[in-house]
Order: sequence, then structure tokens, then C-alpha cells
Amino acid sequence: MVLENKLGITNSAELAREEERISKKKAVSLFKNPEFDNLEVGTTDALMAIHKHLFEDIYDFAGKLRTVNLAKGNFRFAPLMYLENLLANIDKMPQSTYDEIVEKYVEMNIAHPFREGNGRSMRIWLDLILKKELGQVVDWSKVNKEDYLLAMERSPIKDTEIKVLLKSALTNEVDSREVYVKGIDHSYFYEGYTSFNAEDLC
Repeated sequence: MVLENKLGITNSAELAREEERISKKKAVSLFKNPEFDNLEVGTTDALMAIHKHLFEDIYDFAGKLRTVNLAKGNFRFAPLMYLENLLANIDKMPQSTYDEIVEKYVEMNIAHPFREGNGRSMRIWLDLILKKELGQVVDWSKVNKEDYLLAMERSPIKDTEIKVLLKSALTNEVDSREVYVKGIDHSYFYEGYTSFNAEDLC
């Protein structure tokens, strides 16, 4: 199934290529972008603004909460009926320590507020929190893709693995364009989500 898009593309492989090309370019433009200096980092509103910026040229739903349920493999993300309450609770979560920040990141991943592009938006969102609160960011080029995906898959049950993995890739080079751009290029992990109906939850 090919997502309806503004580009008029009906081939999934072609859409994936164009989506990556356009959203990467938009992600790079976020670096030291004054438009985003006033974002309240760690909030759903901030994440929605990031998502809108990345995908507004591709999808009508850019920056809008999903209207379908989502699953990846055997894991189902937060049911649509609970999404807004979950996001309100995530907004209230503390974010003053590294552990608190990653715990918030894990909860936002479970929420998965968008139809597509959650991971890409959330990694920028995470770095904004880390930068503000700890003066650090993740150097995503140092994060192994398979290790990351496995750690995130297991994180709702036990988040120790993702905490250790990301901590080992932290850097103080928060103003390095090279680290940022390299990280954007590296962090475009595959997102193979499928939608499912509410009755599938029963």
C-alpha cells in the first residue's frame, strides 16, 4: 500500500526515495534554525512542529496526529483511543536527567503519534531535549542500526539496553554541523509500519 502523497507517486519504492531525499533536506535545514529556537522541547507540540517541517511537502497529515492504529511486526503501538491521553501524560514527564529523558523518549515511541515518520522526527526531538537539559546530543553515526532497533523493540519492557546504547554515543559537540548532518544521514532507519483496525485489538 502506497500512502497518499502530495507528489502523486504511486510506486512505494519511488515514494520512499523521494520521502528520504526531501525530508533529509528539510531535517538539515533545522540546524540552528531560529524558527525552532522557541520550541518548548520535550512536548508533543514541539514534536508536531518538527514532523510538520520534515514532511509538509510530502503528506497532508504532516504535523497531525494519526487517525489509524499502527503496528510494527508483532508490536502494536498505543491504540488510537488512548493516544491523546498518553501524549498529555508524556508532556508531564520529567526530563532533567539522562534517564528521565530516555524514559520519555521510550514512552513517545510507544505513543507513535504520526502515521509515518515517527522515528525521524523523534530522534531530532530527543536531541533537542538532550541539548537543552544536558548540553549533549547523540552522535547517531555511532549507533548501530540493528542494535538500536532491537533495543527500541525491547524498551517498553526494559529500557536499560537503549539507555546504555545511546549513552555510549553522546557527544558535547552540540554546535557541530558535521555531527548533525552525519547523524541525520545515518539515522534514517527503516520504518515498516502497518495500519490495523480498532477491532483487531479485541
